[in-house]
Amino acid sequence: MPFRPDVTPGSSEDEQPALGLIGMGAMGSMYARVFSEAGWKKIYICDLPAKYEALRTKWAGVPGVHVLHNGHYVSRVSDFIMYSVEAEYIDRVVAEYGPSTKVGAIVAGQTSVKAPEKSAFEKYLPEDVHIVSCHSLHGPSVSPIGQPLVLIKHRASDESLALVETILRPLGSRYVYLSYEDHDIVTANTQAVTHAAFLTMGTAWHSSLSYPWEQGLYVGGIETVKVNIMLRIYSNKWHVYAGLAILNPSARVQIDQFARSTTEIFKLMLAGDAVGLRTRIYDARRIVFGDYLDAANGAPARSSRPPILLSEDLLDRFSLGKKPSDSLSPTSRQGAPPNSHLSLLAMVDCWARLGIKPFEHLDLAATPIFRLWIGVAEYLFRSEARLDSALHAALYETSHRSDDLEFVVGARGWSQCISFGSFELYKERFMRTASFFESRFEEATKVGSAMIQALMDSSTDSETTKPTS
Repeated sequence: MPFRPDVTPGSSEDEQPALGLIGMGAMGSMYARVFSEAGWKKIYICDLPAKYEALRTKWAGVPGVHVLHNGHYVSRVSDFIMYSVEAEYIDRVVAEYGPSTKVGAIVAGQTSVKAPEKSAFEKYLPEDVHIVSCHSLHGPSVSPIGQPLVLIKHRASDESLALVETILRPLGSRYVYLSYEDHDIVTANTQAVTHAAFLTMGTAWHSSLSYPWEQGLYVGGIETVKVNIMLRIYSNKWHVYAGLAILNPSARVQIDQFARSTTEIFKLMLAGDAVGLRTRIYDARRIVFGDYLDAANGAPARSSRPPILLSEDLLDRFSLGKKPSDSLSPTSRQGAPPNSHLSLLAMVDCWARLGIKPFEHLDLAATPIFRLWIGVAEYLFRSEARLDSALHAALYETSHRSDDLEFVVGARGWSQCISFGSFELYKERFMRTASFFESRFEEATKVGSAMIQALMDSSTDSETTKPTS
């Protein structure tokens, strides 16, 4: 390998590797900006040939960045090459540009589903290049500092891995080392049902033709997370979620079970089967959260890990709707109708039915959205009082019943859509709902980013202050 693994952006230009980025969407652009700001001096980028002139204009004058016509030019001159393209197209793009890869170069991919990427790299890359892939487990609007960054040493020397670590160090992310196969299992376990829940919420509210947080519903506390993250997901590119759902077999199984759990729980609600509903939900609670239950609610917790979400008060600052009275508890505010939290009940039930232990992946490779959503689920299930309140609402309150019905229909619709394996169908379904909420995206993106950062800061504080035994 011609470059020292300990080379830095402060090294002379001759000593630095040439960095290539094929695909300049949101994530590719984020990487290019970070590399440039860090001081890497040879950054070669490209996108579709039709975007060449626009790309030149956008990146004109940015230190170290050179815009080339296509991936052939980038592949010929770069020592480290990252394919930042949609999983749906990775095979086609690598087939075209892979054979032009410079001898001895290191190739990576930023796809969210690694099985198609691995297949493409093994089929089309020359034998004399190294494969050290990666995946930043966060969106482009989230700061990469402290976020998990998966590194996959697939066909490479230790020196090549060390060089990739050096190149990516300016991101400030936390490295997680996985295989291609383990990556897809972990991402399915941490993202598939999470995305399905929020996509279904959006579909349900769209079908009701309402922004419920502007009408006194879904305001404050847990409801704030539902609204902000739903809007955040629909404000992103549809393909970010389609690839994981359609191309990852584990994700398909989980999304199908999520729809089944949603339907079966709703049937128990309609039947007024209090014993059946409580038994099912408390069984799921024991399976998923058994090691983390409050000592006050039974046996002492077997884990000393502090809760992700200590109080809903933190979330109230980020509500998009009119906030309820500050003098009332977020879970018992008289102005907020009781909610069954069907989405949370179904998600935990789904994990329990599939034997998934989400906390095992939390510290390993959790996205910000997953960390927030599992924190909300834990907050609800950790307390018998909160959980019993949700079950009572599910059985006897009707203020959210129409939304719960739309949620069931939406969950089954998304599961069916994904089972067809059609990206076009997924895109149409996604964009139809996204257009309904588009006018609320700008505010939600700002508020959502602040909310995620506040939770991360709060979690860090609780970790550093927890007692030692």
